[in-house]
Amino acid sequence: MDLLNTLVDKGLRRELPTREEALAVLATSDDELLDVVTAAGKVRRHWFGRRVKLNYLVNLKSGLCPEDCSYCSQRLGSSTGILKYTWLKPEQASEAAAAGLAGGAKRVCLVASGRGPTDRDVDRVAGTIKAIKEQNEGVEVCACLGLLSDGQAERLREAGADAYNHNLNTSESTYGDITTTHTYADRVDTVNKAHAAGLSACSGLIAGMGESDEDLVDVVYSLRELDPDSVPVNFLIPVEGTPLAKEWNLTPQRCLRILAMVRFVCPDVEVRIAGGREVHLRTMQPLALHLANSIFLGDYLTTEGQAGKADLEMIADAGFEVEGAGEVTLPQHRAHAAATGGCGSHQDGGCGSGADAGCGAGADADAGCGAHAGGGVCGTAASAPAVSEPRTDLVAVRRRGAGTDLAPNA
Repeated sequence: MDLLNTLVDKGLRRELPTREEALAVLATSDDELLDVVTAAGKVRRHWFGRRVKLNYLVNLKSGLCPEDCSYCSQRLGSSTGILKYTWLKPEQASEAAAAGLAGGAKRVCLVASGRGPTDRDVDRVAGTIKAIKEQNEGVEVCACLGLLSDGQAERLREAGADAYNHNLNTSESTYGDITTTHTYADRVDTVNKAHAAGLSACSGLIAGMGESDEDLVDVVYSLRELDPDSVPVNFLIPVEGTPLAKEWNLTPQRCLRILAMVRFVCPDVEVRIAGGREVHLRTMQPLALHLANSIFLGDYLTTEGQAGKADLEMIADAGFEVEGAGEVTLPQHRAHAAATGGCGSHQDGGCGSGADAGCGAGADADAGCGAHAGGGVCGTAASAPAVSEPRTDLVAVRRRGAGTDLAPNA
């Protein structure tokens, strides 16, 4: 297939595909799906080998968010029935992080719901980062606290944060359809603030909110321009009690095409399968590892994920290996840029422009920092429903781990 050969060649050279080529990937047929995965897998293996980076979420503050993001169970007015609690103490957060690190995670993502942190909140998170790093040598810490004010990114870096997450989520033209309490430009501004402070930027998207192929390509091209080191790809969990509860638009095949398109557009970037992989990829999750080089281990912010043990078995059975704490995730050219506070590496663009970007790992995990898309649980049903039916049985609100007295899933 000439298209795929062209995309592989471009991916190995870090050359940007055309919009028409990216759209063509999303338009491929099911008969061509394995060819698409094989092609994108060549690009993934060229830059990242067979390593899979594990990340672990700690929800520092759950619910109680004033923002109205339609996809989020922590939004203003949500009736989802999620856990609601204010800030975890540093020792509580460190204990929660330790469970994920013991399971093989090398990055801890500290997430807090809300529009953005106050200076006092930044001090709280700084104490938590210190506690985690004192007890876990070599751990990476990514903060996801919402929209940043001037100077806050610098303070987080001084406190030891390695990265900051704030997702664009969807295209600029449709952003107002999912959120009205802040703008797309606000999100771009926060991503740029993280970049400017020397933090490794993490910014991604949520698929499955009713967007068009053009919207998906738009947001991924905007991400390429912003040049984050990590791009989380979330698949919407239509959680009851949110405005998008009826939006069941994804199939495993659609999810794989989206991941392949992201890999072709962002060939040398950490592509992370985030919230919703269990619900929408289901038994096709191992195939997605040929496209993405990073996943979340265990549960998400407000919803349950696949058992941590099952995640590790899946990685091994698919012929991949967990990335060790001593291994560098990014290719050498990007790792150097990140270590020196530089901004990306693409031949066609540098740090990107735009109004700097917003709220963190948001969609990565279903809520928090006003951006999350949710995560699923790998449940079982008495009888398998038809493929076309929504798999609502795979969605469960998190009732364990951070904010509870029960052991976490890691």
